[in-house]
Amino acid sequence: MEKQEKIVSMFNDIAGTYDVANRVLSMGIDKSWRNKACNLAFNLYGKKTIEKIVDVACGTGDMILFWKKVANENSINLQNIVGVDPSVGMMEVGKKKLPDVEFIEAGAASMPLDSESADIISISYGIRNVVQRQEAFDEFARVLKKDGLVVISEFTKNKKEKLLDHLTDFYMNKILPVLGGLISKNKEAYTYLPNSIDEFLTTENLCKELKIAGLEPIHVKAFSMNISTLIIARKI
Repeated sequence: MEKQEKIVSMFNDIAGTYDVANRVLSMGIDKSWRNKACNLAFNLYGKKTIEKIVDVACGTGDMILFWKKVANENSINLQNIVGVDPSVGMMEVGKKKLPDVEFIEAGAASMPLDSESADIISISYGIRNVVQRQEAFDEFARVLKKDGLVVISEFTKNKKEKLLDHLTDFYMNKILPVLGGLISKNKEAYTYLPNSIDEFLTTENLCKELKIAGLEPIHVKAFSMNISTLIIARKI
């Protein structure tokens, strides 16, 4: 568990500048990715009243803001949304942005939530930072209601076949660490982020792991030159 603790400590260190760095480094495109994820999930779930959404690895609460906004735009009665994250520093920032939301300090593989209590579980750009990934998927399956959805947005590893793929790789490995380091004063953290993508598994293998946990992928789509991938899986 030492690796997991080191990752949590790193996010605690960059919490104060994380939102600004995210917007600059993604050039704001991550807003469109998050918006699409929420809209697609609501459409696939097909219910106008949702009792609970759990946002795992919630960080500073960015995805929670999008769930609330998109629910409101679609006239969906979202009764409760909870943020779960092992990083206290990140959640402290989130609590200032979202004082009405409950934030719970916990890892993805062990959440203090009732079984079959959530309609939707989301994890945005955080699953690659979960060391016990299969255990986390098992935990998602436990907490989800039958037919509930897991919504995963992530930077997944892809083959570098085109010129654009190599340009994206250059940006992630050469430019992002420098820019992120300047904004956060922590170059090590922003060197870790692209490395964690290179070390991460493919979309295909991620889908296999979801299936092992009883979560059936029903929507898989890559965005923006395959930088970000959205996977939505249903508990069967």
